[in-house]
Formats: sequence, structure tokens, C-alpha cells
Amino acid sequence: MGIMGDSLDKATEATFTRPIPKSAPAQMRFLVKREKGSTKAVARRLGVSQRTVERYLTGQFRHPRKDLAARLADQVRKDWQPRVRARARQQAATATGIVIETRARFGFTAAPGSTDDGRVRLITQHLPPAYAARLFEAQSAGATEQQLRDIAAEGFQEIYFKDSGRRADGLLVEFTDIDYVEMDF
Repeated sequence: MGIMGDSLDKATEATFTRPIPKSAPAQMRFLVKREKGSTKAVARRLGVSQRTVERYLTGQFRHPRKDLAARLADQVRKDWQPRVRARARQQAATATGIVIETRARFGFTAAPGSTDDGRVRLITQHLPPAYAARLFEAQSAGATEQQLRDIAAEGFQEIYFKDSGRRADGLLVEFTDIDYVEMDF
């Protein structure tokens, strides 16, 4: 996806209540269970043959190649604890909001006489539930990385730079050159 989408996914994974299965056979069993027993569907998801999936289930194969191990872990992570994931996102979107920590270049357009040169800033900011809801909705609708950045930039603009409308009226913030982003909810 991108740095914003990956950060949202990592924040969601931090809400899991149980650890993800570690071994390849256990991960394979989990995926087969999620696909209602269809080894064919799991094989299609992983890009391997149906027989390969069956061999992991019987214990003939235990250690996948690096590329398969990465795909396997990724698919398990996507399906792990969907109700816990949904409950945490719902809580953030309606009550608690989201905390974004980032080091990025923030530039802005402001009134004449003030500097609008962008500079790298380290910002940790709590954004209200409305912005969390917009981020989750955009991500689930398949929004681009730029669209997610724009939502976060609007949140920083209103809450951090404009102080919820108490100053800097007419300020427009640009959120670029992201070094890192970490989210928590």
C-alpha cells in the first residue's frame, strides 16, 4: 500500500488480543479454516498449488521459502481476529480518535508577511474521532496514499496548526516528504 496505509494496518494489529500463529502448518490450517476447508481457495490466495497447501496440512512441508513465508504471514495477518479489529476501529472512529506521530515536511500557504517555507517537523498529535473515521473509511474504500495523506494533513491543519479554529485562519497545510508515520488508537 503505502506508508500511511501500512501505519494504519500496524496500529490495527497492535489491538490483537492473541498472537498470530507462528509455524507455517499452523498458519496454513488457519487459512484453510477461514476459507471453509477449501485448500483450492488458499492455494489461489498464496499463488501455490493445491497439493502444496495439502502437504503443509499433513506435515510433509514445514519450512516455506522466504517469498511464500512472507505471503503466508501477510494473508494470516489480514484475516486474524476480524471482530477485534472491527471493534477497535469502531471505538477509535466514534470515541477515542487516533494519535499520529510523524516526522515529515510541513509547508503551508498563509497570509502575506508570514513565512510559508516548508520544514521538517516532528509532530505527535491526537486527532478527533471524525478524522479516524474518515481515515478508516478511505482505507476500506481503497483510497490512494495521497488521499490518506490529505485527510491526515487536514487533521493536522485544523487541530495542530489552527488550534481548532482559534488562530491562523485561512492556513492551508501540505504534508509531504514523510520520514515515518506511526499511528495508535
